[in-house]
Amino acid sequence: MKKILFVCHGNICRSVMAEFICKKYRPDIECASAAVSYEEEGHDIYPPAKRCLDRHGIPYSKHHARRVTKQDYDRFDQIYVMDRYNMKNILRIMDDPENKIKMLRPYDIEDPWYTDNYDKVYEEILEGISEL
Repeated sequence: MKKILFVCHGNICRSVMAEFICKKYRPDIECASAAVSYEEEGHDIYPPAKRCLDRHGIPYSKHHARRVTKQDYDRFDQIYVMDRYNMKNILRIMDDPENKIKMLRPYDIEDPWYTDNYDKVYEEILEGISEL
């Protein structure tokens, strides 16, 4: 089974949404999520992100945000980041000799923490996952 890690800034919105969307629509993929920062470590999914998942019928469980580690590089087959900022920061944390780290979409998926566009982010993540 292919193993994928989704990564965003805090691991409370985009990456965790991607994790649970992937679990619903791609049961053939083992997936998890993480952050490039420590600032939300231990926190659950942000409530507006939960409401978005609820609206779209995506089940989720209790979540504890965590920061990506160098060991994740060996544990996962692919690592997908949500924007160029995440890409820049993850490459400060780990090297990518096998070209495993990629953008989920060919463009930045905006951070709904700032825009409140959770449904737009949901659609973009769903498109990205369907193309895996």
